[in-house]
Amino acid sequence: MTVNKVILVGNLGADPESRESKSGSTIANLRIATSERTKDREGNWGDHTEWHRVVCFGRTAENVARFLSKGRQVYIEGKIRSRKWQDRDGNDKYTTEIVADQVKFLSGDKGGVFFFF
Repeated sequence: MTVNKVILVGNLGADPESRESKSGSTIANLRIATSERTKDREGNWGDHTEWHRVVCFGRTAENVARFLSKGRQVYIEGKIRSRKWQDRDGNDKYTTEIVADQVKFLSGDKGGVFFFF
């Protein structure tokens, strides 16, 4: 048995970028920051921020593009995907991203939680 599942709770580092696929479906890309606070050997606290690329499709992508903006806190469930692509010069590039199955907006305007699947 194998499992490929990721859960992130973090903040958007930029507004979502959305576009339409050739078939007309919406695709949204997010940059999510998660932070971890750790103590070093001398006892000093420090923060480590990790950046994650997240991609959403369909209705989830439409809602993400419509309602989210930089700084908003989100809960993401999805899976890790790596893909190979070519840049304009024909060079091979590799990207690792989270394909979101579920997005929950945690910091709503009225303090509520919004669910989008």
